[in-house]
Amino acid sequence: MSYLDLPLDIDAMLAGLRPWIECESPTFDIAAVNAMMDLVSGELRAAGAQVTRFPGPPGLGDCVRGDFPHPRRGEPGILVMSHLDTVHPVGTLASLPFRRDGARCYGPGIVDMKGGAYVALQAIVALAEAGIETPLPVSVLYTSDEEIGSPGTRDLIMEQARRDRYVLVPEPGRPDNGVVTGRYAIARFNLLAEGRPSHAGATLSEGRSAINLMARQLLEIEAMTDADCTFSVGVIEGGRWVNCVPTSCRAEALSMAKRQADLDRGVERMLALSGSRPDGTRFTVERGVTRPVWEPDAGTMRLYEVAAARAREIGFQLSHASAGGGSDANFTGAAGIPSLDGLGLLGAGYHTLDEHILVASIIPRCQLIAGLLT
Repeated sequence: MSYLDLPLDIDAMLAGLRPWIECESPTFDIAAVNAMMDLVSGELRAAGAQVTRFPGPPGLGDCVRGDFPHPRRGEPGILVMSHLDTVHPVGTLASLPFRRDGARCYGPGIVDMKGGAYVALQAIVALAEAGIETPLPVSVLYTSDEEIGSPGTRDLIMEQARRDRYVLVPEPGRPDNGVVTGRYAIARFNLLAEGRPSHAGATLSEGRSAINLMARQLLEIEAMTDADCTFSVGVIEGGRWVNCVPTSCRAEALSMAKRQADLDRGVERMLALSGSRPDGTRFTVERGVTRPVWEPDAGTMRLYEVAAARAREIGFQLSHASAGGGSDANFTGAAGIPSLDGLGLLGAGYHTLDEHILVASIIPRCQLIAGLLT
């Protein structure tokens, strides 16, 4: 039997995907993420994998590795790497329930990236059930904090990835049905505005609002965006009582560039915003998690050529490109480990209440991953 003949059934796969979507797992909810890791650990064991669970970093959920039976197990092989955390808080199912609506299927985290993670696992299981042995041993790694830049799992990711020869990442496929062979560089920043307190009613003029300072800095930061490097502020929090002039305001910013040199210049511009003001206020920028630029090398392009050949056998043309938005392939690809990203399902609405997959992409993408593994 060939990988093209695997008995893949869309309805069965959607039924199997549903529990993954309905097990909500936002990054900062340790119990929710660990419940998702419990679910996937059970499915790995049922598929015959040896499961290793790694305790989560402080404030974050656990990670799980599964190693599948193989005559060459223990030798460097293929690591299929996914994250199971999402940006959707627990309760999102009330407004974004798992549901199929014609050509689309909706749910929190379904395209980014539980759908791809699930389909990749089904490709491994289907090959085993069909008695098709892969040339190299296959393992999976599920991580818990990719949506916040993988600050707690980067070392684990690299430690595990270096055990293998190739890394496959089933993040969402490109809209043109392509895959990702490189990713832009991304830096995160922690911002702090410090003001001077006063009573907002009785002595307003004596105070200096940290929120006011942050608002002005926010506009300055986002105005720095150009064709080479983007800047955005996505989290902001300040003040505790409306009758007090706020003395502190915190925010988080994100910068993205296609080239590392452009990001480095962006980092310099951000850090230069730190300093005290003549009115006694202060603004501080601290660099947070950074994802290095990943540019395709010969190893990654050889992986792509194999994938493109498999796609032609399946019946479609597979394009490739570098992409914005970070993934853990930023780390493995930049480190020179042949990595292929964007192998997951097609869809849209990432990180919104319109998040969905295209149902028609399930079988071809599962075949594509199975074909790569063989």
